[in-house]
Amino acid sequence: MSARTLVLDRGTGHEEVVSCVDPETGLRAIIAIYSTALGPALGGTRFYPYPDEDAALADVLELARAMAYKSALAGLALGGGKAVIIGDPARDKTAPLLRAYGAFINGLGGRYITACDVGTESADMDVVASVCPFTTGRTASTGGAGDSSILTAYGVALGMRAAAEELWGGAALRGRRVGVEGVGKVGARLVDHLLEEGCAVTVFDVDGAAVARTVARHPQVTVVPDREALIGADIDVYAPCALGGTVTVDALTSLRARIVCGGANNQLAPGAEELLADRGTVYVPDFMVNAGGLIQVAEEIGGFDADRARQRATGIYETTKRVLRIAARDGILPVAAAERLAEHRMAQP
Repeated sequence: MSARTLVLDRGTGHEEVVSCVDPETGLRAIIAIYSTALGPALGGTRFYPYPDEDAALADVLELARAMAYKSALAGLALGGGKAVIIGDPARDKTAPLLRAYGAFINGLGGRYITACDVGTESADMDVVASVCPFTTGRTASTGGAGDSSILTAYGVALGMRAAAEELWGGAALRGRRVGVEGVGKVGARLVDHLLEEGCAVTVFDVDGAAVARTVARHPQVTVVPDREALIGADIDVYAPCALGGTVTVDALTSLRARIVCGGANNQLAPGAEELLADRGTVYVPDFMVNAGGLIQVAEEIGGFDADRARQRATGIYETTKRVLRIAARDGILPVAAAERLAEHRMAQP
């Protein structure tokens, strides 16, 4: 096993970035700590088949930064970090590899606390926790918070409602048409919330099985064959809930929605938010509205209480309203308004 601190060739603002390799188990991971100003850096573990280490590094750096802002906006006494494991989770994920990963986290002395993300689940966190106390997102049977998608989807629904009220007023989501891209753990739960709100829902996912599960549960949803059809559909709200980077300048040429609000991390490609603003479309910062999962696993640190976690997550509604009003008042983009609030809190822990 070997850990190597990465020296970045640009000023990213990260406190520490460590490359972790264990030839015996095949582990190749990168742990990035962006900020511990408010407390230990909490962030999930993404297990993904990156094409190379450069791609993994670029992803973990951006994800770690977003986690720090997310923690600050959520009012948590925690910083932000992230970890990525390079590989195919269906083929490469083993208990020995996860335990080796936990040993590397221990080496950071509590500065980083991990949880689930794409490619990992609560059962995996149980394995990591068997050797590493700095682990959240464990199964409910072990005293953990369980599936963090529950409050993630709840927070996205609250943020969407707040944005709709700012734009349209009143019972703003009832009768609205929402397009959900990605109906995995978060997207599927978001569909549940939207239908309860009285929305008409259109969905797309590259995973046909995920679509089939959603249709089996909600036969009234409309399914489109690809993301281009979803983005160009006659919808009021576009909810990206798959992987990041889907809100691109090219994709926006056919977008008809007036609000973009979803659960995916790092949704915006360069230039996309400016183009949305020029078109009169409200972008709701992802790291603000998808903080419910972070809130859920953070509650686990002191002994999990589901009601307390849900109550804290309701704050996403008011935070969304505040950020959108600051953006409108000061003539700045919503992401800049959200970052301003987060940076203010990180500067005054």
